Amino acid sequence: MKYHIKLSQEMLKGTETAILPGDPGRVEKTAKYIDPNAIFLASNREYTSWLAQSNNKSILVCSTGIGGPSLSIAVDELAALGIKNFLRIGTTGAIQPYIEIPSMIITTGAVRLDGASKHYAPIEYPAVADLELSNLLVESTKKNNIPYYTGITASSDTFYPGQERYDTFSKYVIKDFQGSLKEWQQLNVLNFEMESSTLFTMANAYGLKAACISAVIVNRATSEKPDDSILAQSEENLAKVIKTALGN
Repeated sequence: MKYHIKLSQEMLKGTETAILPGDPGRVEKTAKYIDPNAIFLASNREYTSWLAQSNNKSILVCSTGIGGPSLSIAVDELAALGIKNFLRIGTTGAIQPYIEIPSMIITTGAVRLDGASKHYAPIEYPAVADLELSNLLVESTKKNNIPYYTGITASSDTFYPGQERYDTFSKYVIKDFQGSLKEWQQLNVLNFEMESSTLFTMANAYGLKAACISAVIVNRATSEKPDDSILAQSEENLAKVIKTALGN
């Protein structure tokens, strides 16, 4: 039994694939979309898990919380239980003006703005997605006729200063991040999120496979406020893509 996720090898029924939403509230919905008969496994802190069946194979859906530090715990403990393939699903803020809402961003590589990934490999080590899993997500997104983009994500440990947001208590962003949004736009970074750099760095360092797909719920080139009206549709689109990718 792993300490944080409260799972054991016996509970996972031999699965080698984990779907990783950040929000514990999305776990049951995603698992039941894949398999209406999915079963609850455990819930501890930010880690809630359900087990689904797809093509006679067990599939784990396990939340990771927000950011790289909590994700790193989940990935480490799941890898120790035999998980080899990690598919992260989540929501994101786009930063390129041409990116539509709603659409998907499939991350091929991540800017390592986090701190957690540095505990697994030096900063010169690239945070890149697995090609095979990423191509699977691309094909699945196409089959569902959902607009998508592929490219680089900026992955930050903080939601506010690391993503150069000023709607905070202090209204201040330290010098290292002042002007960073415009710079990432100039460098053709597509979006901000908070987990992919840690996930990709860990997976490659450990000899595992990982990919990331995010639903765009705001485009910060035009607005700072996420569009909650499309959140439910975005969550369903993510579940559709994953279900198709699993062969259902």
